[in-house]
Amino acid sequence: MSIRTSWGAFEDLLADPLLVAVVLEHNADGTSTVALPGGGQLRVRGQGVDEGAHAFIRGGEIRGPAPAVVPITLEV
Repeated sequence: MSIRTSWGAFEDLLADPLLVAVVLEHNADGTSTVALPGGGQLRVRGQGVDEGAHAFIRGGEIRGPAPAVVPITLEV
């Protein structure tokens, strides 16, 4: 039995950030092309979210539907 430490949980968060993107299209090979808020595009595994909808992306894979969000920038 292993004990999960707070540091281990923190490292997991840093390894693969959870992204929100808009699904642009589904590809014939089972992947999807998505657009990130900054304007970049990624090709990710999965087609579980409709084209035009927002999706959670982690580790190069669609993880599920996401709410529509508006990116903001805060200066501290």
